[in-house]
Amino acid sequence: MATVLLCRRFPRLSRVTTFSTAAKCKAESGSSESKQKKEENPETANTRTESVATIQLLNPLDYRVLYNPSAYTKSGAASQQHTARTGGRALGDAFTSPGTAQVQHTFGTTSSQALPPTRHALSKPKSKQLLKQTISACFSAAQTKEEAEKEKTEMHDSKEDPRTFQKGRPEYRSLSYDRFEPVETLPLEEGDSILHSVAVCEDSQSPGAIADSFHKLSRLPVEQHGALVSKASFNMLCRGAVENMRLFSTSDLLDILKACVRLALPPAHPLLNACEDEFCRRVWDMNMDQALLVADCWRCLERSVPSYLSILFSYANMRWKDLTLPQFVQLLYIIGEGRRSPTDLMQKMESMILKYLDSFTLEEVGAICLGLFKSLSGISDHVMRKIADRVSLQMEDMSTYALVNVLKILRYTRMDHLPLLKELGKVIPARIPTINIQGIMHITLTCSSLHYFDEGILAAVATSLPSKVTYCRSKDAAKFLWSFGCLDYEPPNEEEFYSSLIEQMHRKLHEFRKFPEHLLTGLLGLAFVKRFPEELIDYALRDEFVQKTRASKYELKKDLFTLGKSVEIECPGYQGSRLPPQFYQEITEMILNFAEEEIYVRPEIVEATSLLESMLGGPEYVKNHMILPHTRSSDLEVHLAMDGHPVPFNFKHPVADKKLKDIGVSLTDDLMTQLIKGRSNSQPSLEVENEARTPRQERGEEAQTPRAGDRAVLSSGALTPDARWQAEPKAGRGLEAPPSLALGRQPRGVKLAIQVSNRNHYCYCSKRLLGLHCLKRRQLRQLGYVVVELPFWEWFPLLKRTRLEKLSYLQYKVFDPALLSRA
Repeated sequence: MATVLLCRRFPRLSRVTTFSTAAKCKAESGSSESKQKKEENPETANTRTESVATIQLLNPLDYRVLYNPSAYTKSGAASQQHTARTGGRALGDAFTSPGTAQVQHTFGTTSSQALPPTRHALSKPKSKQLLKQTISACFSAAQTKEEAEKEKTEMHDSKEDPRTFQKGRPEYRSLSYDRFEPVETLPLEEGDSILHSVAVCEDSQSPGAIADSFHKLSRLPVEQHGALVSKASFNMLCRGAVENMRLFSTSDLLDILKACVRLALPPAHPLLNACEDEFCRRVWDMNMDQALLVADCWRCLERSVPSYLSILFSYANMRWKDLTLPQFVQLLYIIGEGRRSPTDLMQKMESMILKYLDSFTLEEVGAICLGLFKSLSGISDHVMRKIADRVSLQMEDMSTYALVNVLKILRYTRMDHLPLLKELGKVIPARIPTINIQGIMHITLTCSSLHYFDEGILAAVATSLPSKVTYCRSKDAAKFLWSFGCLDYEPPNEEEFYSSLIEQMHRKLHEFRKFPEHLLTGLLGLAFVKRFPEELIDYALRDEFVQKTRASKYELKKDLFTLGKSVEIECPGYQGSRLPPQFYQEITEMILNFAEEEIYVRPEIVEATSLLESMLGGPEYVKNHMILPHTRSSDLEVHLAMDGHPVPFNFKHPVADKKLKDIGVSLTDDLMTQLIKGRSNSQPSLEVENEARTPRQERGEEAQTPRAGDRAVLSSGALTPDARWQAEPKAGRGLEAPPSLALGRQPRGVKLAIQVSNRNHYCYCSKRLLGLHCLKRRQLRQLGYVVVELPFWEWFPLLKRTRLEKLSYLQYKVFDPALLSRA
């Protein structure tokens, strides 16, 4: 029977779901292959012999990915060895319900052109039909193998991969336990005999005999371990071990613990409780190798042992100068896996890193960096730079897994090591297709965290990601979106890139209930590049999701604020959920209070504000505030009339308000006339307001009155003679506005949003604006502002120059004729 191929394309997704129905060949060459397919897919065993149906799903809701460290390593042999070890560990255990069956999925890529149409196949000779079917089967087998290899590439064992460094030196055999080291298998009959003797001699077994029984039983075939642990006689053996715990020698006790590792006892097993207590008691009597080996066994058992680790770290703290290189690396591995950072010990670790740095293998360098990263240990810039120096010189020889671990700690310490980053741009792009999705994510996130833009790296990531996107966890998808948005990079395949990630975010929506921070991370990354997926935004702004964010260990209110306000400004047609007004009010107050203490008072902003006030005529003409609080940076707002004259607008200036309250207002006849009849025809309202105040000289506000030199700069610059009234206030009174700018008769003008930028607004060593600041300027323009920048590479050097030079620069920026034409 012929083969039919049906394809359905998911919306905005480059991958397809393939449904294939293949005829079963009756020829001898085809029967064995068909039988093999039946064994690999038992669900098809009961189908009719005329056809075998195979459904290959792209990505069901609870899709689970198998692990394999080949994702990170360069060696194919090592990859195969890890594959044999890891078997079926699941990547998203925290995200997948325990009852979900683990299924390995493959994605068919067979072209319909490779299979003959049904109506033509029936009319062709049988031999040709069989030949075509055989060729098709060969192609299918090759493609299945290719997909299997691809899936192996995506596998990653977070438990075993960090232990790769232990294979580099024979000394680690005494410091760590290899669960997968080949051992001579014990025959089942001998195992039964041991258990029978335990049952018969329960109370008369010696400690040595108990330890020997554990050692032998751990050599039973792996498939027998589950049944063994549940047997009553084995439980009797465990009780005997607990009762004799104090009588075991340290070596016997270690043998029992290693047997527990091989038998994969549950972490909370009573025997392990007793072992932990005894090892805590004995630490100070053991040598360093034994103490580290015990800690390694606890890691293999996935048992949390804070008490034991605390004693071990104290023990190591006393003998840290005697640590050998392997002992030191193993200790840092244990510190990382235990997620504990003993402060007094870590300070001494830095000197050990410098001592052994040139002697470490590259895998050991990666292990040290991972230990520091996982334990959130602080590391000095000096030590981090030394590590980065070595890595930048040997990066090509380093496995990708070890390199990614170095990038993690580089990211954590915010180290701007340019030689390493440049070398990364040379080495990594070619490796991207062979790295698994988590490794690619960490590489991309390092670039964005350090604000380092390398188009070669990002383009390679964007090219490879759509075909790997189904392996993304919610965290991975969010970090990719954030990183590309943060660096404001839209790749050549931007539509395919973004649509595939947005589709994956939809598929992972159930994970965001537990990890709400990832959804907001991804949506903000999309907002930076002006992409607003309505359904995901509606979900993120719902009250139930907002409530979930409050339970997160991260502060997410500011992210919600930025997202909600951005949607209001840039998506006027949005009809979904919105944040309540009281939420906006609460966060705005919090951000503005922070700005008052930390942002408005920065020297470069204070100087620009003071000079602009002096140049324009006073605080009424400049407002230092956040026009868009959700963008978390300040602006200097200035208004200009269409004829180029500044327009006063900041009448709620805190200094002016305070002085008015102190001195009151004199009720003159002229002022009463204005209050009753309206503004006087002979005097602008601004002049009346200024007359009611104490003269500037009496208030001590000399800084607001331009000096003679300032006036010379202003009058010789772009300002017209008619505009010089701005810089020359009359003695004894406030500034007068010309009739054309009087209140009530102001012409249509332009609002300037002056940005005093700094290095953190840009990519590292470049003039490429970061995503958040691109978003801010885009939204300011949408609200009618003209953005004027005082870039840090121009303004910061000027801060050390003369006042006149600074005034001349500001005059050039503010009174640029092009601003009015742009408005």
